[in-house]
Amino acid sequence: MSGDHTNRPVHGTVEGAAYVALPPTAVDATASGPTRLLIAWPGFDPPRTAAALAAAIPMTGVPVWRVYLDLPGRSPGGLGSGAILETEAIEAYGRAVEQAAAGLPAAVAELRRDLALPDGPVALAGFSTGGAAALLAVARGEVAVSAAAAIAPVVAPARAARAVERRAGRDRTWSEPAQELAERLDLGALAGDIAARDVPLLLVGGGRDRVVPAGEVTAFRDVLQRRGAGSVEHAAFRMGHALAAEPGTEPRPPITDAVRVDGLLTDWFRERLADVRPAQEHGAGHGAAPAAAHGPDADTAPYPAPAPLGR
Repeated sequence: MSGDHTNRPVHGTVEGAAYVALPPTAVDATASGPTRLLIAWPGFDPPRTAAALAAAIPMTGVPVWRVYLDLPGRSPGGLGSGAILETEAIEAYGRAVEQAAAGLPAAVAELRRDLALPDGPVALAGFSTGGAAALLAVARGEVAVSAAAAIAPVVAPARAARAVERRAGRDRTWSEPAQELAERLDLGALAGDIAARDVPLLLVGGGRDRVVPAGEVTAFRDVLQRRGAGSVEHAAFRMGHALAAEPGTEPRPPITDAVRVDGLLTDWFRERLADVRPAQEHGAGHGAAPAAAHGPDADTAPYPAPAPLGR
């Protein structure tokens, strides 16, 4: 572990996975409850690493530790590529999602020790494969979760593969165990378990996303609501799947889509985890997070109802 616990990023490893921990440096807000830790996972598409996700979506205005944690293992290709049609790729996806969720209790314990944090619930976030891991962790309920946000979560691996089959003009070659793994990680089948945890959820979709179409995210929200989820919100941007440029493994200045998503997640988590001080106490424009994208270039509206896509 390296870094300054007061105002500099901390780098380390937990459960064999590298992490980047960003300290709570927001000057206009303080934590409002027992949550002092937010854990976020990247995807198999850019951003593919903890460091790249931390640069893309830093959530600076959220006054808790934001820890970006690498997924277990690596994929031989992005979920939108032909690699997903091979058994090796879907098995890598399944291992990453299941091991990330299963390892969360131990990771939380190690992070609390590394960062000298008290016990309490955690917040979760994830992009793509990481979004599926966050929702699986909510479903399992092994760690108390105060709020969770999933950006373009892989709702159904088999449907993602079917879309690639149509584009590539060839069929997948999954083994029977790989097919069973994909079915096991269909989030629709886990909707009842997720809803039963009564965790506030934010689902973010992309109107130009060919890996996880926006309609799948909306349909998943509807399933959660039918299964009794008390607080599930949805927003959509006119964006594709990736939130960083290729190769998406190193920290880089955020692309426009990432800035929009960062503003959205910052606002949403602040509403649930922070007490915001009046502007005169901290001075306007110092340390505040970027506003959520609600301008003419965005395809979102104030929560929970998104504006129609493709404006």
